[in-house]
Amino acid sequence: MKTRMLKSLCLPVLLAALVLPGMPAAAHADSNISPQELVRDTSSRMLSALHNEHDAIARNPGYLYKLVSEIVLPYFDFERMSQWVLGKNWRSATPGQRERFVEQFRNLLVNTYGTALSKYADEKIVYLPFVDDGRSGTVTVRTEIEQAGSTIPISYSMYHSSAGWKVYDVSISGISLVTNYRSTFGNIIRNKGMDNLIQQLSNRNSGKGNG
Repeated sequence: MKTRMLKSLCLPVLLAALVLPGMPAAAHADSNISPQELVRDTSSRMLSALHNEHDAIARNPGYLYKLVSEIVLPYFDFERMSQWVLGKNWRSATPGQRERFVEQFRNLLVNTYGTALSKYADEKIVYLPFVDDGRSGTVTVRTEIEQAGSTIPISYSMYHSSAGWKVYDVSISGISLVTNYRSTFGNIIRNKGMDNLIQQLSNRNSGKGNG
């Protein structure tokens, strides 16, 4: 199973999607902190961890994935993302299939973003002007990654839940992660079924897939 858009991008570009969400829980309680400030603060936190734990990661690459899981992923809403990625297939899936899909989709992003971090080469993150109308409960935080000779826009769709701001989609160069995976996963489900998709994700996450 392949996801062409994500694979066509340089892996370090995906770092922006990785370093976004790991804000401390206490920050959620401060309504004066904007989503963009949280993005900026936690980007610094994740990059500091990457620097400080360099030796441990070099000895045990799996430690990087542990950091990703602990610092970053609690602030993605994987169930909402899974519902949108699967679309009508979520509604027809059994509770067990939904649970297994969410788990494997989460693991897929852990592996993708962990690989991105391992390739990080000090690209500059630029934060674009942020506007929040304060009414809809959803916001978009826009950033750009500056690489040699190119700039890649990355936007984060976030909503305010009872637990604070959560990420429910990431767009890279105008292409939504949710939309991209929806197309790929939808084709697999149509041709081979939901259980086959879940098994393919499981194989890929365990290193048994073909990329």
